[in-house]
Amino acid sequence: MVVLITNLFSDLEDIKQIIEDSIANNQKAQKLLYENYYGYALKIVFRYVYRYEKAVDIVNDGYVKLFRNISKFQFGQPEHTEMMLMGWIRKIMINTAIDHLRKNNFLPEIGAIEENIWIEDRSQSADQNVLYKELVSQIKRLPPSYRAVFNMYIIDGLTHQEIANHLGISVGTSKSNLSKARDILQRYVLKSNEKIAVCRV
Repeated sequence: MVVLITNLFSDLEDIKQIIEDSIANNQKAQKLLYENYYGYALKIVFRYVYRYEKAVDIVNDGYVKLFRNISKFQFGQPEHTEMMLMGWIRKIMINTAIDHLRKNNFLPEIGAIEENIWIEDRSQSADQNVLYKELVSQIKRLPPSYRAVFNMYIIDGLTHQEIANHLGISVGTSKSNLSKARDILQRYVLKSNEKIAVCRV
């Protein structure tokens, strides 16, 4: 889900100019782009890698790739520039995080992570918000290979073929990992709903 943060710049022309200056290797523009989208990039990486120090390293590696390839950025309609830029940043950060997980054979990551890394509906009831936070904690406990597929398919909107290409697995394995992740989470939701129902009696 891309949430525009255009207010960090005065207008859409500023974003276009900053990208163009970054392509021209203007370090001030590159610093602006880095600082203004750093939090967005870190939030994406945190869904895959939970150790803060490692997540920071991955974001920085992602930015190195971004600036190395920024000349390939495709401009579209002016009003869509930021959305396209953020989509591009998201893709690079996901790829960099997945590369890290693959190099480490999807070893579990241990560390703190904020609940708002995933999307929360603020209009939910108190019970639903409790369930949401508990569900996020369950997502964090999924085996890394299940969690990666869950994030990529459910949260980031990649297809099973794209996931298979990223992770070096078959489409069937991607579908199987997603199904297993959903089964684990659904069982947890059912159990939690039963607890909420009992508490209300």
